[in-house]
Formats: sequence, structure tokens, C-alpha cells
Amino acid sequence: MSILNELIEELSKLPGIGRKSAQRISFYLLKVPEEEVLRLASTIESAKRKLKFCSVCFNLTEKDPCAICADSERDRTTLCVVEEPSDVLALDRIREYRGLYHVLHGAISPLDGIGPERLKVKELVARLKSGQIEEVILATNPDAEGEATAIYLGKLLKPLEVRITRIARGLPMGSDLDYADEVTLTRALEGRKEM
Repeated sequence: MSILNELIEELSKLPGIGRKSAQRISFYLLKVPEEEVLRLASTIESAKRKLKFCSVCFNLTEKDPCAICADSERDRTTLCVVEEPSDVLALDRIREYRGLYHVLHGAISPLDGIGPERLKVKELVARLKSGQIEEVILATNPDAEGEATAIYLGKLLKPLEVRITRIARGLPMGSDLDYADEVTLTRALEGRKEM
């Protein structure tokens, strides 16, 4: 296998990148100055080495706890539960939500062998037992796995006597929070409802 084919093969392993896109990226990388490619490689290596999960919310961070958990200006009575760290970025960039987050690192998917025990569910329950949280916003993706996860968490958390809400529809079924525009995310947060 040639080095060019190897590069295309490796890039096509990235999520959302098919063979054609991997080929375009490969040719782009070969055109730009070597310093740019080396800077990209160095940044990827540095991110892989330095980023870790926050011990409180499980978001990606360089410092523990993360900047969101350490921010005393945030509303400590509201907790937004999301599937992935990219969802925290998506929701936080709209600046409508000023509470805390909890990252599950996935969603319940029996077909893929992913049950609640593979997610950060027991850590979520432990956080809620502290008594500070008054509302939990379930902001899992509006697909079958996200809905299953929200329903499971709604039933699990109900006895803890916290208000449980689900982000409103407004996000198309089958989509990811990470790809939603700011207006759609704002409406989804504003239109959340009791579960």
C-alpha cells in the first residue's frame, strides 16, 4: 500500500469522513506548507496527551475540575445531562444555559451492547444525592438511543425529588446536538418540559 493510500485509509476512519472526503483532505494536506501540517499533527498529539475527563462532570478538560465546574458564577441548582463532551460545547456556545453539566459518554443502545452500566449514570445519581441540584435537564440526542436514555434516566431519577425536564423538540429526530444551529438549540432549551 502506498503512503498516499495509507493516509487516505487512516483519515477515512474518522467519524463522518468517507473515502472521498479522506482523499480531498489528503490532497489538501499535501498542498499546504509543511509547517501547517506539522502544527496540526503537534496539536493533535498535544490534545491527546493533555486532555482528560473532569472528575465532576466528565467533560474534557486540561485542568481538574473543568472551567465550567470551577466557575462560581454558574447556577449550581441546574444540571444539564448530555451524551458527549461535544454536546457541552454546542449548548454552551449559545450562552442561554448557565448551569452545570453531566456527560454520560454515550447513550443506552441494547443493539450495540451499551447499557446504563457503561455510562456515567451512577456518578450522576451520586451528584444528585448531594442535594444542591433542583432541576435536571435531559439533553440527550433526539434519536432512538437518546430517547431511551432520557426515559431510563427520568424513571431512575424521579425518586430523588428533583425536577426532571427534557429539552423540547425542535431538534430533528436522528440528529446530533453538535450539528444543531444556535437558534434551534436556544428554542430546544427554552421549550423544555417536565418528564
